[in-house]
Amino acid sequence: MELPELVEATFGTQGALAQSNPQFKPRPGQTTMAVAVARTLQEGGALVVEAGTGVGKTFAYLIPALLSGERVLVSTATKALQDQIYTRDLPFLRKALGISLQAALLKGRSSYLCPYRLELAESEQDTATDAEVRWVAAVRRWAATTQTGDMSEMPGYTERSPHLPLVTSTRENCLGAQCPSFSQCYVNKARKRALAADLVVINHHLFFADLQVRESGMAELLPSVRAVIIDEAHQFNETGIHFLGEQWSNSQVLDFARETLRTCNKLARGLADWPQLVFEVDQACQGWMRCVGEATNVRINWADAAPAGVDAPAWQEALTRQANALQTLHAALQDVRASAPELDRLAERCQHHWRKAQLFAGPPRLGRVRWMDIGAVTLRMIESPLDIAEDMRSHWQLAPAAQAQEAKTAEGGGAHAWIFTSATLGADAQLSHFTQACGLEQAQVLQVPSPFDFARQAMLYVPADMPQPQDAAHHGAAVAQLAAEGARRLGGRTLVLTTTLRALRLIGEALRKQLADAAALEVLVQGEQSKQRLMERFRQPSQQRGYVLVASASFWEGFDVPGDALQLVIIDKLPFPPPHDPLVQARAKRYEERGESAFAQLFVPEAAIALKQGAGRLIRTETDKGILVVCDPRIASKSYGARMLSSLPPMARARKLESFEEALRRLAAQRPSAGPDGDAAVPAVPQRSD
Repeated sequence: MELPELVEATFGTQGALAQSNPQFKPRPGQTTMAVAVARTLQEGGALVVEAGTGVGKTFAYLIPALLSGERVLVSTATKALQDQIYTRDLPFLRKALGISLQAALLKGRSSYLCPYRLELAESEQDTATDAEVRWVAAVRRWAATTQTGDMSEMPGYTERSPHLPLVTSTRENCLGAQCPSFSQCYVNKARKRALAADLVVINHHLFFADLQVRESGMAELLPSVRAVIIDEAHQFNETGIHFLGEQWSNSQVLDFARETLRTCNKLARGLADWPQLVFEVDQACQGWMRCVGEATNVRINWADAAPAGVDAPAWQEALTRQANALQTLHAALQDVRASAPELDRLAERCQHHWRKAQLFAGPPRLGRVRWMDIGAVTLRMIESPLDIAEDMRSHWQLAPAAQAQEAKTAEGGGAHAWIFTSATLGADAQLSHFTQACGLEQAQVLQVPSPFDFARQAMLYVPADMPQPQDAAHHGAAVAQLAAEGARRLGGRTLVLTTTLRALRLIGEALRKQLADAAALEVLVQGEQSKQRLMERFRQPSQQRGYVLVASASFWEGFDVPGDALQLVIIDKLPFPPPHDPLVQARAKRYEERGESAFAQLFVPEAAIALKQGAGRLIRTETDKGILVVCDPRIASKSYGARMLSSLPPMARARKLESFEEALRRLAAQRPSAGPDGDAAVPAVPQRSD
């Protein structure tokens, strides 16, 4: 039996999934996607699949991958999905399919304990803070029990802990095979397991990092697999442009300077005036930081010799001083690098920083866009391609069917297979916004609609009397008033998605004033607690406490609230990309130079995709019900509004306030008694609804 037929039978009423899971129900869309994936795995080439919420796309690509007998790489955008696939989905499917298959989970090196850096941290505790001493002691206790070295398995682990760099390595400071603890290296062990596995789960950051290493001539993971599956593919291009570009920051320089002083005083004391050499590097860095001024939390365009608003001669002089200080330090490191692997690595890093100083002292390279991100304490210079298309086309190795068959015959095996999937990839039938950015114009495209009955489960309400978004104060107040009314009716269960941080603060403050008399309702605002804590609280309302969450940015996607804990999603305005963002400006200029409309080809499609992502927070299971409110009159009055509306699921639509209030009343009356967290609506077995 050919792989497509085998996969189709597996998803059938008498297939392996139905036999292992009594609650399994075949989904035509899931089967269609799975068969298309199977055919691509068998024949090679590229397949791009937009699979709506509820299709079950993870099983739709994992089952063909497991049944294909090929070595397969699965890449996700988030560590959370990585862990879910490896710890939950793969064990279930291997058992259901009766397959003995070796799988491996591989993360970036900063996710693993570095035994050597743990020893260093323990040896330098006389200068450490009390918190660092306690942290290192806790890591040492856990290190005695771990098999994988994966820091996420450590009790009390938090991904943003400031102490993680004490016990983990980076590409910059890793000593590689020269490390005294190389035989104990968890990163190396994880890579060996990955190279020996049949299926490896990684993330997009690691995909591009591995790609860069491969291009330097090292044999790494990607060349060893025949099929690659990219999940959460809507983030693939944005991840890639940063890895395929150049980045440099003051924090990198200052961290390098501190480590150089510490290491050289320990291993090469008296062989050079290390304090003075490092002082010159530090002072030079402080010099170009002063050129930028006092601005914080902004992104500055950089089209000429210096960032916009920065004095060009002063900038050039400051970076030249930085390059000279690094060059002098490198000469001193050259004299001692042979005496210890740590010194050898420092010499390499010093040369790397010198090259970055040389690069950013000059104008942006042709075909690249450059900008500076200014944070509270970090200045980061970035030069990147506008998208990954040009860099990646050669890697996809796509060709017409006849050429692909010739290559397959010549190689004595299958041509490479590439599968890209996400719930949201485009605003047209060709998914051109995604395929063009990724160099996948020759890929097969498949759109699989959600199986949910949106006309029955959801309503889209566009208020007829909402102020225009340009009037930020009145518009924000109106959004807050509407959200407060909905939250009162529903006992919370309301998510307000904003397009800017300014709107986030304005609406959050207004909502708290509106609900000041509602003791049973609490307004949660992104930034006031960790994202994980906000999600946990919002998902668990009670009869005594309901929640309204006001959020932006990362909450537009990847925030999954099945059941009736979320029944009202309010989007403040159409999520057009920021017009002053340097990357957006460069992309817009490219369209205009081609004689095309940047608004029609860039701004509208990106807004439609983002709107679709935000709307996707509402209905997550077949039993969910809710209301989506778009508080932007332009979606009903402007010509491009029809494109926006067509990108959304086919919900019932309303413009009148009376219709909205009636829908709220019905939702409040129909709330299931199984519990406010909606657990009764979530399948008890892993039949995925993503």
